[in-house]
Amino acid sequence: MKIKCLGCEALARLLFHCAAHSPHMIDISLVKLGLHNQPADLRAKLQREIDDQQEKGYDAIVLAYGLCGLATAGIVSRDTSLVMPRAHDCITLFLGDRRKYKEQHEACPGTYWYVQDYIERGRSSDDKGTHIIWGLGSDGDSQEMYRRYVEKYGQNNADYLMQVLGNWQAGYRRGVYIDMGIGDGRGVEEVARAEAAKYGWQFECMAGDMILIRKLLNGDWDDNFLVVQPRQQVAMADGDEIIQAMDVDG
Repeated sequence: MKIKCLGCEALARLLFHCAAHSPHMIDISLVKLGLHNQPADLRAKLQREIDDQQEKGYDAIVLAYGLCGLATAGIVSRDTSLVMPRAHDCITLFLGDRRKYKEQHEACPGTYWYVQDYIERGRSSDDKGTHIIWGLGSDGDSQEMYRRYVEKYGQNNADYLMQVLGNWQAGYRRGVYIDMGIGDGRGVEEVARAEAAKYGWQFECMAGDMILIRKLLNGDWDDNFLVVQPRQQVAMADGDEIIQAMDVDG
């Protein structure tokens, strides 16, 4: 098969590794990291990318994404089938099993996850060593955010907003570095370990599993995947199914 893969930069190493071992011809396009923080923007970006692939001879377009805060809900398949894993977010893809993700979430819901590509690719081009933590940014980014808040809301309100954002870590109890076994992740593991110690979190290093990514790119689409036929769209589903395909009205 000829397959187009649209994936988040957080999965870069894993996607290219699995594509290199796939029996099919895989073309990969990476989507900018962090767009999951703006679900509507991510949905619009993915839909444009999907629309751009029409009539290019692909047998399928695969999305290396989960539901991602409903960012993928509403995405429409045009003339090519879409395939995506049944996952709430990318952590399922790193762990390799939605049931394992559910077990981890139920056992310790206050978990802050670290993975190599997300941390490394989250560094700004002028970063001097402070990694960007899941959208909050480096110290320089925080200063720029504060400046914008002052301009928009005034200094008192800006001070309050920065105080609230500064307490983001209060809801977490555990920091977990997921080791995918690709590339040298020792630096990211050290960052994760140091940050867990800084915030008083329990730290764990957990082995990841690429089975879902491998199956996605190998065309082995079992019940862990949703196949969206042309003129259907992705929708949220109840229970362990997570996502479903629905016909497009009109």
